[in-house]
Parts: sequence; C-alpha cells; structure tokens
Amino acid sequence: MNTDEYLYFLDRAFGGMLAALTELGDQRANEAPPLTGANSPWAITYHCTQVAEYWIGHLIGGRSSDRDRAAEFTARGSIDELTRTVEEVKDQLRRDLSDFDPSAPLRNTPPADYEGPSRALTPIGVLLHVLEELAQHHGQVELTRDVLVRPTVGAAR
Repeated sequence: MNTDEYLYFLDRAFGGMLAALTELGDQRANEAPPLTGANSPWAITYHCTQVAEYWIGHLIGGRSSDRDRAAEFTARGSIDELTRTVEEVKDQLRRDLSDFDPSAPLRNTPPADYEGPSRALTPIGVLLHVLEELAQHHGQVELTRDVLVRPTVGAAR
C-alpha cells in the first residue's frame, strides 16, 4: 500500500496547525483561551505529534513508547521548536510506514484502559484514528486561535 496520500493529509493538518500558531506568535500560542478545561494551541499541536508517534510509531512501527499523555496538555515552547518536532515526526512516520502492510498484525497494542477507540483496531483503523485526531485538533487549534485573537467572537452585538 502506498501511504503517500495518507501522509499528505497528515501534513495538511500539521501545516494548518502550525500556520495558526504562527499567526498567534510564541506568547499567544502558549496561552489557553478563557474557557474551562481549554488547552493552548501549542499544547494541542504538540499533543498531535505524540498521538501520531504513539499510534503509528508504537503500534504499527513497533517503536518503544514512554508517552506521558497528561504532560502533553501542559507542554509549552516556541513555534520554531514545535515546527522542528513536527518535521521530525513526519520524517519518522514516513519511515514507519515505508513498508506498511495493512494485513499485518499491530506490533504493539494499547492497554485496555488507554484513551482511544473503544475497540481493537487493525493497522488501517490505527491510521484512520490518527487522521481523525489530527483533523479534529486542527479545527480546535484554528478555533482556539480565533478566540485568542478575538475573544468577543460570538458575543451579542
């Protein structure tokens, strides 16, 4: 299976998130909007790198994982740092999927209580889950950007 088309869509999602962060600048990209439980767009984007690393790199690629999911949502840094991280992740995912076999068993499986789909996944299911996560979080980053730039969006006129 050729995974270039799949990776193209992951690249679009990461690119859109980084573009939104760039519009905000380093300071605002690390701010959470004034909403209960909200995360900064930087943290959301970083979380997406870790989603891809775990679900593709660990489950399909067989790489080890010491993921700390809770820490992803409090992570902070510069947009340049995150851009480098995204590029490194994309390069690694390309290697992880270079010999992708959709009929092969997963090399690792998530613990039963792990947050994710509530059913066992095939390799194709893992890829779809990562795409699902990146697509939804891309929209979340853009909406969060909008709230941080114009906090009165949606307010009565």
